[in-house]
Amino acid sequence: MSSYIEFLEEKEKIDELIGKGYQIAGVRENLSGAFVEFAPSSNNMGQKVELHILTADARKYFSNIIIGNQKKLV
Repeated sequence: MSSYIEFLEEKEKIDELIGKGYQIAGVRENLSGAFVEFAPSSNNMGQKVELHILTADARKYFSNIIIGNQKKLV
């Protein structure tokens, strides 16, 4: 599978969780990728979800989401 298709699949998973009202609560990175923890927002009663992100482009994507959320708080 091409890395672009892998990126699109990971991006879709991230977008789906954010669309359901989840927020990025934490990130752990190691040599096998990034583990992104999503927590439900206050009006969403779901469970925490963790995604294993492998592609560099998807790492950049969720990093930009985190930075955008921080800019909204300022």
